[in-house]
Amino acid sequence: MYSLISGFGLGLSLILAIGAQNAFVLRQGLRGEHVTSVFLTCALSETLLVTGGVLGLGALVEAAPWVVPAFRYGGAAFLIVYGARAALSAWRGGGVLQAAGTGAGHWQTVAAALAITWLNPHVYLDTVILLGSISTQYPAPLLFGMGCIAAAWVFFASLAYGAALLRPLFARPRAWRVLDSFVALVMWAIAANLLFA
Repeated sequence: MYSLISGFGLGLSLILAIGAQNAFVLRQGLRGEHVTSVFLTCALSETLLVTGGVLGLGALVEAAPWVVPAFRYGGAAFLIVYGARAALSAWRGGGVLQAAGTGAGHWQTVAAALAITWLNPHVYLDTVILLGSISTQYPAPLLFGMGCIAAAWVFFASLAYGAALLRPLFARPRAWRVLDSFVALVMWAIAANLLFA
C-alpha cells in the first residue's frame, strides 16, 4: 500500500505542472470538443510511458543517445507552430464557446494530443527515466507504477471534465483571448526550454 500511495503522490505532483499537454486538455474541455478522446489519449499515453519506465525502458532510451535530441527538436517545432496558432487566435479574437464538432476534426484533435504528449522529451525524462528509476526504490515497483498511473487518470479526468465548470466565464470572447495568449506563451516557453536548456 505504501508503494501505491507514494506512486500516486509523486505521479500527481509531476503531472500538476502547467505544460503543453495540460493546456491542450483544458482547452478541449472548455470547448467541449472530443473531450473523452483527448482524455483517453493522454491517460493511455501516460499509462504506456509509466509502465515502460517501471519495466526498465529508461535504460533503452539512455542507450540510444539520438532519441532525446530527435524528440527535443521535433517537439520544439511542433510547440512553436501550435503556439503560433494560439497566438493568432488570441490576436484575431472572436473565440467563443461553440457547439461540439465545430472546431478541429476528431482524428486531427487526437493526433494533436498524441504529438503534444509523445514529442515532448520531458515526458520521457519524467515518466520513463525518473519514475522508472524511483520505482526501483520501493518494495513493490509495479504498485508504485500503478499509483502513478492512477494519478494520471484522476488528473486528466478532472481537468478534461472539470473544465466545464469554467464555461460560463469562457462565454465571453475576451476570456478566450486571454486563454489563447496563455496557451501560446506556455507552448513557446516549453519550446525555448527544449531548444536552449
